[in-house]
Amino acid sequence: EWGFVVASGLLHVAYFVILLRGYRVADLTVVYPLARGSGPLLSSLVAITLLGEEISALGALGIVGVVGGVFLIAGGPGLLRAAHDPAARARVHKGMLYGLLTGAFIASYTVVDGYAVKFLLMSPILVDYMGNFVRVGLLAPVVLRDLPTARTLWLAQWRFALAVAVVSPVAYVLVLYAMQQAPLSHVAPAREVSMLFAALIGGHLLGEGDRVARIFGALCIAAGVTALALG
Repeated sequence: EWGFVVASGLLHVAYFVILLRGYRVADLTVVYPLARGSGPLLSSLVAITLLGEEISALGALGIVGVVGGVFLIAGGPGLLRAAHDPAARARVHKGMLYGLLTGAFIASYTVVDGYAVKFLLMSPILVDYMGNFVRVGLLAPVVLRDLPTARTLWLAQWRFALAVAVVSPVAYVLVLYAMQQAPLSHVAPAREVSMLFAALIGGHLLGEGDRVARIFGALCIAAGVTALALG
């Protein structure tokens, strides 16, 4: 059980670091939907191949929807022809790389945590709470290396930090409880309704381009992961 707690903490740190670095170099409407779309796809495939869960024709159709949505969000048909703006093309490619890499870590911690609560019968609160000590242990040296900068960032962003600190654990503990009651390949895709809001927020508030294509791509991914869950 302690091995799973440590593994979970390591994977969650890698997930957050890669995701935030992706936001720094690419558009949220590329990185986030790719991450959230590929994560449940990969975790469902692992659950099917390694944990003995099954998939139907509807589930296979869901995979097609996810792939199509990823294609649209990443630039659609424009990826098949030369880009007029090399800088924009490079930004999209960086977003694709970070999004897919983040998705791989989402799938990894979903499978590890799902196995811990479903097969080892560990408490969801215990898995998430004890994993915090692993995350703090990994990240504390980075903070302690430059305390003046950490103090400046905390004073500027403490409200956002506290909001994330409250909302994120509650949401994830609920996901872990759901994993105890239902197949992992159903729960993982159901989480991804959030990417629709991310596409809207990124397009409207952050002024990121190709809004219609990216929102439609997010809808395709949402439909795909729903079909995957039902299948």
